[in-house]
Amino acid sequence: MKSFKKGAIALALTAAFGYASAALAQDKLETLKQFRVATTDLNIPTVAQDGKKAANIRENLKRVKLPPGFKIELFAVVPDARHMAVAPNTNMLFVGTRKTTVWAVTDRDSDGVADEVKSFAPSLKFSNPNAVCWTPDGFLLVVEHNRVLNFPAAEFFYEGPDVAVIEVVSKGNLIPPDEESFNHGARTCRIGPDKQLYITLGQPFNVQAKEKIDLYNKIGIGGIVRMDPFDGGKREVFAMGARNSVGMDFNPKDGSLWWTDNQVDGLGDDIPPGELNRSTKPGQHFGFPYWNGKFKVAGSDAAPDLKDMPEPKGAIFPEVEFPAHQAQLGMAFYTGNKFPAKYRGGIFVAAHGSWNRTKPSGAEVQFVPIGPDGKAGKMEVFASGFLDPATGLYRGRPVDVAVMKDGSMLVSDDFAGAIYRISYE
Repeated sequence: MKSFKKGAIALALTAAFGYASAALAQDKLETLKQFRVATTDLNIPTVAQDGKKAANIRENLKRVKLPPGFKIELFAVVPDARHMAVAPNTNMLFVGTRKTTVWAVTDRDSDGVADEVKSFAPSLKFSNPNAVCWTPDGFLLVVEHNRVLNFPAAEFFYEGPDVAVIEVVSKGNLIPPDEESFNHGARTCRIGPDKQLYITLGQPFNVQAKEKIDLYNKIGIGGIVRMDPFDGGKREVFAMGARNSVGMDFNPKDGSLWWTDNQVDGLGDDIPPGELNRSTKPGQHFGFPYWNGKFKVAGSDAAPDLKDMPEPKGAIFPEVEFPAHQAQLGMAFYTGNKFPAKYRGGIFVAAHGSWNRTKPSGAEVQFVPIGPDGKAGKMEVFASGFLDPATGLYRGRPVDVAVMKDGSMLVSDDFAGAIYRISYE
């Protein structure tokens, strides 16, 4: 615990001994920031983990195809499950959604199946809390559409509805309120080797208008920003020239940041490609909206007003181009030692599945090997069968992947409302 941000904790503790004004006392966030009680109801309803829904999900999992030696099982029924943050010290995780709930998921008897799923910090009303991630010393970050909160020791103090909270970025200050949109508003987050908080900020259009480009590059919309995870200070734009990244992870071997990026819609079934990018230093530009992969978006039918846009200097092209419209979202380096050697140090990617395609594609977990030189190899399909080839209907839509301490891997699915566990024997 030595790396706790003493200043932030001191401020929270000092506030705990004071009294809020009458106005602030009505606000539950302000109440929790002062370590005070926001509700008298200590009982939090749990999500049923058995019954017809769980049985049907298990039946659907029989259709999932994996490489020899792997198996997939239902880990938990979690409504609207999106991005996951595996707890550093206990056998549990927190799961974001695109609605108003963050879920606490606990495997109390360590048998590889969750026993309890309940809402985290129900005293608060979250707004699209898609992003959840941990600091190395046990602070849980929750990044909403336009706010960032930090919860000390969340894995130990989640049992009741009231939890300590630090407001990192107040509501309306992650992006300008005028730029808020229901489109591309799901954030993802990671703590980097520099102990800074990294946040993806999708730009809200299919392709932004030319008058938005300079503004977005300046404030980090359509890119990745980083900041202090306790007070939001030292904010800077780390990467620009993205469309809508909904997944990132740091390579533990060299500290480089890898991230997915979703492609432009409305240009046909097979263009442009999805992207897996690699950031090696601050300030790099990844081409959008001029490029999407190696397809020129500027001047295309999706962006005719950008026909005279100059090509960004030094634009970096993707490490991997995925098939079009599969919507690659969450990703994670495999850091365990239970999977065969070929998977160790590589990247697993959740492909959510297409909507803007005449024949659906995706809805699978993909694998990208990383070579000794730190470069990406060819993508291969790892887990498929969530999309019925006969009917074209989705039985599941993978959102995120997360490596457990025992070397197994979790896959979240917001369509089925579930988390799966993949293990190797």
